[in-house]
Amino acid sequence: MPYFSIEKLELPKILARLEDMCASSLGRELVKELVPSTDLEEIQIWQQETGEATDLLRLHPTFSLGGVRDIRGHLWRVTRGAVLQPNELIEVLDTVQAGRRLRNFFAKVKEDYPRLKELSKQLLDLTEVEQAITGIIGEDAKVKDDASPTLFRLRRKIHEVQDRIKSKLESIIRSGEYQKVLQETLITMRGDRYVLPVKQEYRSKMPGLVHDQSASGATLFIEPMAIVDLNNELRKVQLEEQKEVEALLAALSAKISSYEQELQTTLEALGRFDFLVAKARLSGVMTASRPSFNTKAYLRIVKGRHPLISGKVVPLDLELGKDFQTLIITGPNTGGKTVALKTCGLLCLMAQCGLHIPAEPETELCVFDKIFADIGDEQSIEQSLSTFSSHMKNLVFIVKEAGPSSLVLLDELGAGTDPTEGAALAMAILNTLHSAGARIVATTHYSELKAFAYNT
Repeated sequence: MPYFSIEKLELPKILARLEDMCASSLGRELVKELVPSTDLEEIQIWQQETGEATDLLRLHPTFSLGGVRDIRGHLWRVTRGAVLQPNELIEVLDTVQAGRRLRNFFAKVKEDYPRLKELSKQLLDLTEVEQAITGIIGEDAKVKDDASPTLFRLRRKIHEVQDRIKSKLESIIRSGEYQKVLQETLITMRGDRYVLPVKQEYRSKMPGLVHDQSASGATLFIEPMAIVDLNNELRKVQLEEQKEVEALLAALSAKISSYEQELQTTLEALGRFDFLVAKARLSGVMTASRPSFNTKAYLRIVKGRHPLISGKVVPLDLELGKDFQTLIITGPNTGGKTVALKTCGLLCLMAQCGLHIPAEPETELCVFDKIFADIGDEQSIEQSLSTFSSHMKNLVFIVKEAGPSSLVLLDELGAGTDPTEGAALAMAILNTLHSAGARIVATTHYSELKAFAYNT
């Protein structure tokens, strides 16, 4: 489908709104990949999915996909031997739990959602992964003390040594001998060593190792000799604890790696659910409905509204392809001709993307293989008025490519040149497109075109 027509009909703005409705980057990526389909069966499936998601939100307004994270980068890394950190493991856990909640929801829900329930089967049972993570990582995204007996013993040992160090330092602080030596009566740390703040002039009164000094130089941070061995012992136990933590994380990452395929499948399904729920939310915001489709190149829009126009909108009723295949729209400037043209094209594009459209449910559309638009952008905020030559370039392309399964939208056909020549050119183009079997909607001010349409 020609890209310039999609841009002119402002489908990207609709897709940007859809993207904003997504709860995760997974859903947003699917929106970025979305293009109008020309396969009726595929479109019908998309429309059914959107319809089921819309019904789901209507009957279960608190439905949520909370917790879904894009963990594809984590999975890529673990399959190559990387070790995930606790915060990354929490993201994997959040995603697994989101999948479990959604799977359980569709297992229990009473309403019939055949497409969504089929999709929920791709949310695989990852109980072992969930239990493995929760057994090691706490809600605070830290490795739990009881993640292993060895870790429990080491952390208890760390607390014991820390208590002994603090006890020693507190006895020094309480000692009358050192009251005037200390800048403050507090225990602090420099690096991973416990120290005391000592006045510079009393350095010789506090035997120990200097680890730092204040910006003014008035305070030295000294590790008293009485706790050097204890600090060394603490550091040794901390290194053993760190080694045990790394071993636990490595083992957990390896387990996640063994479930990489199942996690990828679940993740893709969660992204698809996010995408479909976003479609449903957009449908609700636009007060949209699902159109029906036919295979007879016939369209009937009932009270269609342009989704990008806010405020009070005059609905559009339009039929094409049944009793006639070319429709000429006339009327004064600012009368809504261009809006009608854009509405027709945009609603067709939206429907072929599987989106519901802001029109009555009686609306019936067909699937166009190509939708062409040559629209003067004097009413567009983003675009400036095209030159006659650029219009002609577009028209040459349209005349060459349009066929029986094409929708052609032409705004002010033949404008921008001498009226007599423009009218003759417009009639020739319309006659050629009509003969090719295309469905055509064109706007004009030329009285010659009105007569041509009436007599053709």
